[in-house]
Amino acid sequence: MLLYIVVFAMALVITGALMPFAKSSAFLFNAIDKPSARKVHKDPMPRCGGIALVGGFLSAVVFGIIASLLFGRSHINYFGVLGVVAGAVVIFFVGLVDDIKGISPSKKLLLQIAAALITVAMGVSIQFISIPFTGVLLLGVFSIPMTVLWIVGATNALNFIDGLDGLASGVSAIAAITLFIVALKMHQPGAAIVLAAVAGAAIGFLRYNFHPASIFLGDSGSLFLGYILAAASIIGVLKSTIIFALLIPVFILGVPIFDTASVIMRRVRDGHPIFYADRRHLHHRLLDRGFSHKQVVVSIYFACILLSIATLSLTFLTPFQATIVLIITFVMSVMLIRSIKSYVKKFVVTEK
Repeated sequence: MLLYIVVFAMALVITGALMPFAKSSAFLFNAIDKPSARKVHKDPMPRCGGIALVGGFLSAVVFGIIASLLFGRSHINYFGVLGVVAGAVVIFFVGLVDDIKGISPSKKLLLQIAAALITVAMGVSIQFISIPFTGVLLLGVFSIPMTVLWIVGATNALNFIDGLDGLASGVSAIAAITLFIVALKMHQPGAAIVLAAVAGAAIGFLRYNFHPASIFLGDSGSLFLGYILAAASIIGVLKSTIIFALLIPVFILGVPIFDTASVIMRRVRDGHPIFYADRRHLHHRLLDRGFSHKQVVVSIYFACILLSIATLSLTFLTPFQATIVLIITFVMSVMLIRSIKSYVKKFVVTEK
């Protein structure tokens, strides 16, 4: 456990130390996010925060892997960890170029698929799905497309919710900590090292990104976080045969996945391109209903924590106990939604 604590702390500290470099790089390359009608910030903001975050992450992971080798942890799938990190580094550079020069949505999607295929080529793939109370379904020839779909989908889901100060980085930190606990339970130290580094880097960045932010993740940061969480969940969770394995990463990333799916459905219904920029995301809609910036972010944090509790129940409890916890979590979620609606109604009445 000491190794994971050191990896977490190293990622957190180095991310913070690299923040001045990330800010100066953003101004040097004119990677500045300017205010617009769709955005909520009022001043130009540097958007190369991914540089600091990825720098802290890579430093911590390299240390963790070297320490593991020195202490003889031969049961770590080093090649798989390398595959996850390699694909994530590629997606970071894709995002960085997009932050500086801009990339069309179609080209960016193709590059995301290419990055996912790098990870797949190095042995990281979803080879089967554990179906609750039934058994294991081997994916066979569908293994590669299923893996690419999961990685690319989760990557974009995290990127899409990066619309408020501290939202994507905070959600990523919650997801990484939850996946880290699950990886330890599954005896996957390689994934645990990666996830401890992600959690440390995300929290280290959150100090500068929480409202009012002094720097944004940019696509370099948000794409990286989504990618690394999706890929690490494969080696940490989806290779296990526990009955709820498929639900675990879906629950952990439930908020960004649900938000992305609902927004895409609305855009398709209205005849807009999938990557059409609008204010239909959950955080935009809550802002438009009268919530403050911090209230929206903290509410989404709370929803993610509820889903994480449900996830951990699937991992540590019996199916019956997990079902009870899921029911309680569902009831709490409904109460949260009702309280939000009540707040909105009160706000609207007050405004009238």
